[in-house]
Amino acid sequence: MNTEVSEKIPIAVADDHSLFRKGLVSLLEDLDFIGEIHEASNGQELLDLLDRADPKPGLVLLDVRMPIMDGVEATERIRAKYPDMKIIILTMQDDENFIVFMIEKGINGYLLKNVEPEELEKALEMLRTRDIYFNERLTDLVVRALHSKGRRPAGIYYDSLFTERELEVIRLICEEYTNAEIADKLNVSKRTVEGHRTMIFEKAGIRNTAGLVLYAVRNGIVKT
Repeated sequence: MNTEVSEKIPIAVADDHSLFRKGLVSLLEDLDFIGEIHEASNGQELLDLLDRADPKPGLVLLDVRMPIMDGVEATERIRAKYPDMKIIILTMQDDENFIVFMIEKGINGYLLKNVEPEELEKALEMLRTRDIYFNERLTDLVVRALHSKGRRPAGIYYDSLFTERELEVIRLICEEYTNAEIADKLNVSKRTVEGHRTMIFEKAGIRNTAGLVLYAVRNGIVKT
C-alpha cells in the first residue's frame, strides 16, 4: 500500500484482551502519523471491519491467540484479499520456528507484547516506507531456526535461477534499502528496480520482503 510519508496511516488492532487492546489504542492515538484506529476482538471481526473500512487500514496489529478466528488464519485471509496491507504480529509467543512460520505466511513484522513503546513506534514508523521490521533479538532467533533446519549449499541453485543484477538487488533488499535507494545505488530507474523485484518474487515463489529475507538466508545468498 503506497501511503505517502506525509499522510496519516489508518490502522487496525485485533486482540481479544480488551484491557491490552484499549491500552495499545491509547498509545497509538498519541502518535502523530497514525490516522483512524479500528478495533477488533478476533480475526473474523477484523476481516469484517476491513471489508467495511474506507479507506482501508494500511497496517494491522494482530494477536495470534484469539477466539473464533486466530491470527494465523486471519493473516492468511488478509494476505489473500489485501496483498499490500502490512501485518505486524503482536504476541507473547517467541518460538523461533513459529516466527519463521508466520513470516512464510506473509507478515511484515513481529513484536512481543512486552515491547517498549519506543520500539513499537519505531516499527510503525519504519513500515511507513519499508516492507519489513524485526528487531535484532528476533532476527537472531529466526537465523538460528533457519540454520537448524539447514539450507542449500550457496552458489549451486540460485546462480542458475537469478541474474547477477537480480542477486545484487536481493542483497540490497535484505540490507533494508528501499526501491528508490536501490535505484540510486545501481544508477537505474525506480521502475527498473520494481521490475527486478517482481521477477525475483515470482522466481522464488515468495510474497513479500520478509519472505525474501528468509529465502536469501536459507540459500546462502546473504551471509548471516
